[in-house]
Amino acid sequence: MKQQNESRTLSWIVLTAAGIAVTGIGSYFIFLRLPLLPEDLRFLALPAPELDIIRPRLELWLSHVFIVLGGYAVATGVLTIALAATSFRAHSRGAAMGASIGGAASIGLMAVVNFAIDSDFKWVLLGIALLWGCGLGLFWWEARSARPNG
Repeated sequence: MKQQNESRTLSWIVLTAAGIAVTGIGSYFIFLRLPLLPEDLRFLALPAPELDIIRPRLELWLSHVFIVLGGYAVATGVLTIALAATSFRAHSRGAAMGASIGGAASIGLMAVVNFAIDSDFKWVLLGIALLWGCGLGLFWWEARSARPNG
């Protein structure tokens, strides 16, 4: 009976969707992200001649940084998907705690920083963070609903 209920829960599906989105972010950073976006240049607020002096080396450096960042985001997303489909789906409280900490440290922190720097992507990242949070909220709601007399 418990196995049947586990397959019908929404929390693991929502957390899986968040994991897929984070994997997508990582893929974007690895394969598509330019070293310097218009928002980066706005944030730097350097006159063009000053930027031109360091631009080639900065772009090379940032290309490497974004590949590494993307790899970590892909890893976070893939591990989130695996966690969601296994222990989280089985309503392991330890899995929920891990997903909470992992979400806060990854997409949560990324969303906060992107608001701090007024990124063009801040709302997309907030949406993914809220999707992650929704999966966690559903987990606790499902766990509470499954308790006898709950």
